Amino acid sequence: MRKTLLPVVLATSLLGTALSGTPGVAAPEAPRARLRDLGIVIGDHPTGPFNALTDVPGVTVGHVTLVRGEGRLVPGKGPVRTGITAILPRPDPWHRKLPAAVDVLNGNGEMTGTHWIRESGWLETPIVLTDTLSVGKVTDGVVDWMAAHFPGMGRDEDVVLPVVAECDDGFLNDQLGRHVTSADVAAALDGARGGPVQEGAVGAGTGMMSYGFKGGIGTASRVATLGSVRYTVGALVNTNMGRRPELTVAGVRVGKAIRDLMPVRRPSEGSIIVVLATDAPMDAQQLQRLARRATLGIARTGAPAHHSSGDLVLAFSTGSEIPMDMPDPPLLRAERLHPAAADALFMPAVEAVEESILNALCMARTTKGRDGHLAHALPLDRLVALLKSPPPVAPMEGNP
Repeated sequence: MRKTLLPVVLATSLLGTALSGTPGVAAPEAPRARLRDLGIVIGDHPTGPFNALTDVPGVTVGHVTLVRGEGRLVPGKGPVRTGITAILPRPDPWHRKLPAAVDVLNGNGEMTGTHWIRESGWLETPIVLTDTLSVGKVTDGVVDWMAAHFPGMGRDEDVVLPVVAECDDGFLNDQLGRHVTSADVAAALDGARGGPVQEGAVGAGTGMMSYGFKGGIGTASRVATLGSVRYTVGALVNTNMGRRPELTVAGVRVGKAIRDLMPVRRPSEGSIIVVLATDAPMDAQQLQRLARRATLGIARTGAPAHHSSGDLVLAFSTGSEIPMDMPDPPLLRAERLHPAAADALFMPAVEAVEESILNALCMARTTKGRDGHLAHALPLDRLVALLKSPPPVAPMEGNP
């Protein structure tokens, strides 16, 4: 069940927004707020203390945001609207690997390292998000960072297959410039922290669009009670998917009601990266089932996984570990959630992904990128009004 409580009314609309002199920023603009701060509650499960991926103990997140230049696109020079978002599942995932799994809703995207995750059933690197054409440079950066922190890697120990996932931010950013560096990757990883997570047009979400509005990074969490124990499921997304008429918030077809504030041309419908974490002791097979439920959270916001969209999910558990060194005898004894008990985590995962996507839209600010392309923020005052008095349902027309 989705509850809609509406105590907050924001006074300033984004209509008539004037551009400021600061590259990439538009002003004035209504204050941004997370979905729950608007009084809009998704589902019945409680959140963790920060309502974020970092509510899962040991998980940290860091961003590097790159905003430089404005005006006409000069490939290789700018304007730059991109960045890095780094997730550390634990301080040392290399020697203490985590059970993990991946799921693909639509495959027009890239998440490196997934063949080995499927084969081994574990995650042994950070997860780093960026723009499409920067995947190679970010992979180099992760290797550099891991070599510095785990000097046995590639020498006395095995080599690494980094996990790097992308979305296309070419509507706002000079992707051909591939402006991220190994130093940016290191800064995001070294700066990863627990607690509240910055959302919206930050890190890898700096240049992203979603449902014809400014998209980006969003996060949320849910707590599930299984008998005498409580487990947390956290989600973090990089949203870059969907067409405007599809946008649905708490069951209301918001996108069909907000027909203005459109970009000058329609960006491609791609993509979304979802990272799920839980402290429940789940193995790879159970995590694959959990990852598949994330796709239901995407669907509840309206996106159907278009042909050109890459909708990729990675799920991992901090509730158990696989040590690098094989014990003698070569046996691992660890708790594992009863298969039927995993059902209690499915709806919390769906809710956390749905709310993460909506948090990204609510927190993203209007952004001006290359060639003057303007990505309008979702107008929160109009969102609140629409949920208070939903418009009549009308059939979708054509392919807007």
